[in-house]
Amino acid sequence: MTAASELPDPRVAGGTWLIRAARPLGGAPADILIDSGVIREVTRPGGASADGQVRVVDADGLIALPGLVDLHTHLREPGREDAETIASGTAAAALGGYTVVHAMANTEPVADTAGVVEQVWRLGRRTGRCDVRPVGAVTAGLGGERLAELGTMADCAAQVRVFSDDGRCVSDAALMRRALEYVKAFDGVIAQHAQDPRLTEGAQVNEGEVSARLGLVGWPAVAEEAIIARDCLLAAHVGSALHVCHVTTAGSVEIIRWAKSKGWPVTAEVTPHHLLLTDELATGYDPVYKVNPPLRTADDVAALRAGLADGTIDCVATDHAPHAAETKETEWSAASFGMTGLETALSVVHEAMVLTGLLDWPGVADRMSVRPAAIGRLDGADQAYGRPLAPGSPANLVLYDPAPIRPVDPVAQASRSKNTPFAGMKLPGQVVATFLRGSPTVLEGRLTR
Repeated sequence: MTAASELPDPRVAGGTWLIRAARPLGGAPADILIDSGVIREVTRPGGASADGQVRVVDADGLIALPGLVDLHTHLREPGREDAETIASGTAAAALGGYTVVHAMANTEPVADTAGVVEQVWRLGRRTGRCDVRPVGAVTAGLGGERLAELGTMADCAAQVRVFSDDGRCVSDAALMRRALEYVKAFDGVIAQHAQDPRLTEGAQVNEGEVSARLGLVGWPAVAEEAIIARDCLLAAHVGSALHVCHVTTAGSVEIIRWAKSKGWPVTAEVTPHHLLLTDELATGYDPVYKVNPPLRTADDVAALRAGLADGTIDCVATDHAPHAAETKETEWSAASFGMTGLETALSVVHEAMVLTGLLDWPGVADRMSVRPAAIGRLDGADQAYGRPLAPGSPANLVLYDPAPIRPVDPVAQASRSKNTPFAGMKLPGQVVATFLRGSPTVLEGRLTR
């Protein structure tokens, strides 16, 4: 792989690139000509001109997708740079095919003011290998008692449109209603971490057979489902946008399906790990599998996959949650909740959804780029994300090789933290190149001139 220091600056529109014989959305091969950050031509192979100033990428056998969009990333900076920085987290994102990530608000200090979200945004512009859109907190200090400065965060340079107390639930119904009412004025979104705190006190793992065998406090599905049902009703009452973070249960899928059938403004996401892993992995007490919300049952996994396939669940979001080794490599009860996921997300979706026939590659592009861009309010005329691979579109794209099957090696990952639940697991595919505004942030061995 070409070192990041040897690649063009991704914050500046790149020069002229010819991507030869890629397969846009897994279809017929085509040449893609990029110039000054924009796709200029998409033609049959050999149909695009390439003079001496054009850099050529051999993309034979590679699938071209629009650059991926993550609605749910923990970059930890400011405050927990021992676990991740914006530089390291966005390097991981680029290796995973992402061109923009939404940085969650549970930093230290909390991103609950214009000053903090602008700090995150400016750090992203200065050191990011992909674009960074800050998520603002819903409540001050994530305390769940009073609203944060939603309006000033929306009006500042970072132009925040997504707000979440992720890691904690906005459990007060009146406060949740006020938040929904407030953001409606500027087309904002409240992204809810659905977890009733009273029903999950001390919870460690999904409530069921596994929790009973292990003697760990169970995390009932109803703790998620009750909040989702309440908030869908609130969103309908207010007429404001609700996004449900990391859906994990079959019951949650049914509630969201019902809300959408009513035409209510509700969207939802699922994580890669909840599409592939089950609570049976907790039987070894390995805290790498400790996550919030917890891994659920095989029946839940099947329902999540079906919900993503039929569009009930709108998108895949990583919930990339890096932790320093000392907070994960400890006994289960003391370990932090969370898993990394940026560098493996596309491969996991390939495994769970494409190889099973539940999604095709246009469907993957829809769930990992188009829809999350729309939910994050990044699909406007002045935005560069979630666009089709067509002439005139911004040159944000990923080239993916579906052929290799490789074991996941945490040591080789760019993230500062190595708490991937997929370590040693053989997953399909590899991101070969990621282009941001026509500049490659990742380029693995395919440059021919």
